[in-house]
Order: sequence, then C-alpha cells, then structure tokens
Amino acid sequence: MKIPIYILAFLICSFTSSGQTATEQPASLSPNMASRFLNGISSKFTKLQQNISKKTEQMLDRMEKQEAKLCRKLQRKDSVAAKKLFASNAAKYAQLRNRLHAADSNNTKLKEYLPHFDTLKTSLAFLEKNAGNNPQLTKELTGAKAQLQQFENKMQVANEIKRQVRERKQQLNEQLQQFGMGRDLMAINKECFYYQQQLNEYKALLNDPKKAEQKAIAALRGSSLFKDFMKKNSLLAQLFKLPDNYGSPESLAGLQTVASVQQMLDQRIAAGGPNAQQMIQQNLQQARNQLKNLKDKVNKLGGGSSSLDMPTGFTPKKLKTKTFLQRIEYGLNIQTQKVRGILPATSDIAMTAGYHLSEKSTAGLGISYKLGWGSGIRDIHLSSQGVGLRSYVDIKMKGSFWISGGYEMNYQHAFVKYEELYNIHAWQTSGLIGLTKKYKIGKKTNNMQVLWDFLSYSQTPRTEAIKFRIGYTL
Repeated sequence: MKIPIYILAFLICSFTSSGQTATEQPASLSPNMASRFLNGISSKFTKLQQNISKKTEQMLDRMEKQEAKLCRKLQRKDSVAAKKLFASNAAKYAQLRNRLHAADSNNTKLKEYLPHFDTLKTSLAFLEKNAGNNPQLTKELTGAKAQLQQFENKMQVANEIKRQVRERKQQLNEQLQQFGMGRDLMAINKECFYYQQQLNEYKALLNDPKKAEQKAIAALRGSSLFKDFMKKNSLLAQLFKLPDNYGSPESLAGLQTVASVQQMLDQRIAAGGPNAQQMIQQNLQQARNQLKNLKDKVNKLGGGSSSLDMPTGFTPKKLKTKTFLQRIEYGLNIQTQKVRGILPATSDIAMTAGYHLSEKSTAGLGISYKLGWGSGIRDIHLSSQGVGLRSYVDIKMKGSFWISGGYEMNYQHAFVKYEELYNIHAWQTSGLIGLTKKYKIGKKTNNMQVLWDFLSYSQTPRTEAIKFRIGYTL
C-alpha cells in the first residue's frame, strides 16, 4: 500500500495536538450542519459508486468486443492458437461482471490508502459514538456509512479488475506479437489507459469536498477528542501505532538532533578518506534503485497512485474521461465602445458558457448587457443601453492562438420594460470572425480577442467593425 511520507506527516500532525487535555467536550455539530454533512456524503458516494459501476461495465464490454475482433483475425492465421488464447474469453468477462455486481453485498477492505476517505470514515465512527439518542441522526449516519462501505467495495473490486485487465493485455501482447498483430492491440491499450485514468479521477474527487463537508470536518477537527479518536481509530493510526504521548517533549527524549546527526556524518566522511564521498553517493544510488523496485512492486498490486500505463505511440485525450459538466467553461467577457454620434460610450459585459468539444475546439453561448457611461468625461452617468445574445466557436490554430467566430444579436437601445425586447426587428445581427490569444494567469486561462464584424456595414445605427474584447474564466 503506497502512503507518501508527506501525507503521513501532514495527517499525523493534523490528528494530534500537544498540551491539550481529554476533558474537552466533543465538537458540537448543529443538527442542521450534521444533516447536511451526512446527506452530502450519502449523495456524493452514491454517485461515485454508480459511476464506477457504469464505467467498469462499459470498459468490460468494449474489451470483450475488441478481443472478439482479435480472435477472428487470429483465426485466419492460426486457428489452433486462436482457440487456445480466446477459448474461455466470454466466461472470464462474465466472471468479472459478476464480481462487480456482487460488490454491493460484500464488505471488502480497500487495499489502498485514500486520505480524505479515511478522514470521512473515521468522522462517521466518531459521530456514531457521540450521537446520543437522536433517531434522525442515527438513521442518516447508517445511510452514510452504508454508502461509504459500498464505495469501498466497488473501488476495491475496480482496482482488482484493473489489475486483471492489465495482466490480460500483457498476455495478449506477448502472444500476438508472434503473429505480427502488435498494432492491433492499440484499441485494447487505449481502453486500459482510459479506465485507469477514470478511476484516478474518481479518487481525486474525494479531495474536493463540498462546502457543508468542509465546515463539518473543520468543526470536528477543532476538538481534541476528535483528534485523539483519529489518532487511535483511523486507518493510518492502525497502520502506524503511535505512543500515547506522541508530540510531547517526553516522546522526544533521547532522540538525536539534526545537528548531532550532521556532525556524526561529517566525522564519518572525514575518517573515510578521499573516496568516502563517492562511496556514499554510490550507496545512495543503490538505495534509490531499491526504493524504485519496491514502488514498482506496489504499483503492480493495483495501487491507485501508480503511474498510468501509457501505450507506446499513443497521445491520450485529456477530455476523454471528463463528464459533461466538467467540460463546460464559464467566462466573463468585456468590450468597450467609444462615443459614436448620438450613441454614448458603452461597455458590453457578457457571461459565457463554452463546451469543450475537444482539446482544440470549443462552442458556447452567452448573454451580454450594454452599460452606458455617458457622452464624455464631463457627462458621466450610468444607463442601460441594451442587451445581447451570443454564440461562438473557437478552433485552435497554433500555440496559444485560436480562430474565433460567432453570430450575435444585439438590442442597441435603452429600455425600461422587458416587453420592449420582444420586437425582433429592433435587434441588430453581427457576424464575427477573428483571432483569440489565450494566456494563463495562475491556474486560469484568460484571453484577448480581435474580431471583425462583417455585418456591421449594413447596421443602423452602424457600430464599429473591429471589436476588441478581454475575457476572464470563472
């Protein structure tokens, strides 16, 4: 089981506290907060296990179909080898599906450490111990615990299926290479890769708690009793038994300091002569190699933190495993237009929602509001100057430059009542095409656009043909 040292140190520090007594009362969660916390957990883990079942079923179906194609192709070359390699193919996949379906009724321990899952599971045990005589809380606790257990069952079975599928892929690769069919395995390699990626994304969702979940966990961690309970009952505590006085000055008595260890190393190096430094480097390299071998062995056992098995010559699609909502990008778009004739200076403020069709194309819709600033520096006053509806498409050209196009309808008049917007003849149409430069500020990808409105020449009143916009992702 793979447990990074930095996670271990962080969790142990967060679960322990020095100088606090065990007389503190349990962290108080209001009935409303506890209810939102437990219902949120139930909903979250219900959806996760349903997604795991769905994606696993789909992967097994596609794998079985791909193997059927390979079997037919191999039969044309060597029917005996095809019968031997694919004889019990249907039975094997049926067995995997049965194991997935049986996971709902089994209590399986997850052989992988997921920090936030451990925190949630121990939190429910703590709440159950301190629930008192509250039937509603007891009912919600039972439901939440059941969903966590079913998720644990499904994730462990999914990890085992992932391991078996990878072993099957390796077996097929070894056998089919002899018949010059190595390239025919690309589809199976892709299925294995995307399934591993999908499982890793589900595990990553655990570390993205909702607001109610964050508040409840923060309230619990404010109690030294909860910290003590975590230290004794969490999975991490069971793996690494800590002394009762962990973190206190008494627990550190007799331990060497960093300075004393460094001094001892310097003395050993000096006594070892000129080749001592080289020997130490060699020993360190050997230690690194041994750690790498251990890591590889752990990964082969199905550890969820293992690196993805990337097929040779394959470039994965980053959006392949994203859901519909995860592909939507929300943005804010601003365009300013100077005073023109009787029209005041205005700023078009638009909200957009774009769907990533692929990594190189996005299509979206938006709605804009035209804010008037007045006719000059001496005549500044805010006014409503219209609204607009937008549609757009961005296609990647090269590097950070994209080709952008769109069709828009704009109501270019001040209005008091919404009924005024129903007059379709009062709306102007715009056809846009131009370039977009996308750049990053922190983790957000923002953009600058230069667009040509080729329908502006027929508009009344006529607007500027060249539009400059700045966009911000939300």
